[in-house]
Amino acid sequence: MAHSRTARRRWTAAIGLTGVAALALSACAQSERGGDSGSGKVGGTLTFGAAGAPRLFDPFYATDGETFRVSRQMYEGLVGFKAGTAEVEPALATKYEPTPDGKTWTFTLKENVKFHDGTPFNAEAVCFNFNRWYNQKGSSQSDAVSQYWLDNFGGFADTPDKPSLFKSCTAKDPKTAVIELTSATSQFPSVLGFTSFSISSPEALKKYDADNVVAAGDSFTFPAYATEHPTGTGPFKFSKFDKANNVVELVRNEDYHGTKAKLDKVVFRIIPDETARKQALKAGDIDGYDLPNAADWAGLKSDGFDVKVRPAFNVLYLGINQKNNPKLQDLRVRQALMHAINRDQLVKSQLPEGATVATQFMPPLVNGYDKGLTATKFDTEKAKSLLAEAGASDLTLKFYWPTEVTRPYMPSPKDLYGAIASDLEKAGIKLDTVSKPWNGGYLTDVDQGIPDVFLLGWTGDNGTAHNWVGTFFGRTDNRFNTGASPWGKDLADKLGAANAEPDETKRTALYQELNKKIVEEYLPAVPISHSPPALVFRKEIQGVTPSPLTDERFGNASKG
Repeated sequence: MAHSRTARRRWTAAIGLTGVAALALSACAQSERGGDSGSGKVGGTLTFGAAGAPRLFDPFYATDGETFRVSRQMYEGLVGFKAGTAEVEPALATKYEPTPDGKTWTFTLKENVKFHDGTPFNAEAVCFNFNRWYNQKGSSQSDAVSQYWLDNFGGFADTPDKPSLFKSCTAKDPKTAVIELTSATSQFPSVLGFTSFSISSPEALKKYDADNVVAAGDSFTFPAYATEHPTGTGPFKFSKFDKANNVVELVRNEDYHGTKAKLDKVVFRIIPDETARKQALKAGDIDGYDLPNAADWAGLKSDGFDVKVRPAFNVLYLGINQKNNPKLQDLRVRQALMHAINRDQLVKSQLPEGATVATQFMPPLVNGYDKGLTATKFDTEKAKSLLAEAGASDLTLKFYWPTEVTRPYMPSPKDLYGAIASDLEKAGIKLDTVSKPWNGGYLTDVDQGIPDVFLLGWTGDNGTAHNWVGTFFGRTDNRFNTGASPWGKDLADKLGAANAEPDETKRTALYQELNKKIVEEYLPAVPISHSPPALVFRKEIQGVTPSPLTDERFGNASKG
């Protein structure tokens, strides 16, 4: 790493942990071919086939992979992740140092950095962003809008009933920002590498009314900053979003503070159908795309394309919302759902080679994973028996699955839905099925608690256990509505205590214990699988390193 965090501060998010170190090595091994050194000629356009449209271009309000993919080319945070790993490294900050109690962090900032609008990046800009995030109002506080803040920092300035991890930010001088927290956390400083916490131009935020988010029924409308004027410090700048032709265009930032991008442009061409993306690649219409169907990997390789396989740093789950159907508040009903799903068969028939059945809500590479947990046995008759015991033999569920999307943990939502739905119906469960576009109502409805069960998953943002189970269940007003059960608050409190535990060994043991409880005593959702996702590019595309975090950046990419 470019920056060293001393061993005495074991509670920091130094990702040089055994599991994530293996993850880093795995990712590097996967990227050895394809010339990922970043060498290559200057100029040209990389056209990437995107599975869906970005929801917006303000990373703070982003919640999905397609939005993050575009944003991370334009924005940077105080820290980032070393290419191909989950290892934290400096970005807009050159170094960072905590106090012994882990509550105050001093960031020394990179100098001579400008935002895309020509205004200076400095400590005042850093604090402006933190204070903007902390002072969100009204509709902006919705989980569907500020999810990453809520999941990682908690409440806002005007929500004393929901305390925040963030306390204050002080610009000590132009190159020194001091951030105070209300408690120590295993997430710091790696959380600041999340795309959501990238630093935006304060002048652009003010000029384009960035916080003016308006609720419109079950959805939201976003201001001009988020739709037309995103302004970061990254190697590419926003050019246009041509909605008529489903194209997002970025151009090289000629005033970039680091090594300038080799490419003139990066174009994201939105092609929802995976087969159509493959055809576009073969026709030369695009230079690469994410998440090729595993059945196509061998054929793509034999046709001369560069298939880059990432480690399986994700989880697919069947979400269970306890909000609308009281029967789902009964543990036996939730256990019936898990017994009903033939996860072994699903992994073998629907997912890539290397996929495994999930026994818990994090992959084995994360510290805190409980190796002693075994997968619940598939047993249709057991599922029926549990439903009968709970008086739920007539159970009907509103089952949501997404269209116009492919995710690392969910390569074919339609096929995965079909397999799971068939299993549930064999257990006597009736389904009211709803499918909606990923960024056209699906995520919003899930966040609003409309479905009873839904397909969703997670790719880790970093290597901490909190980023997994803390994100899912660390609040009671989550996608699973765990607050409806008496254990919901207790679980959230215990996850918070584990996150704040300064001793790494003790913290790991706490998470292992909680993983066991989550699956055996609470079961707020059904963990299904971990799946190794891939990217594919034309051979002439150089300098793209596959990331276990799906944190691929195109600043070092070249064409030809």
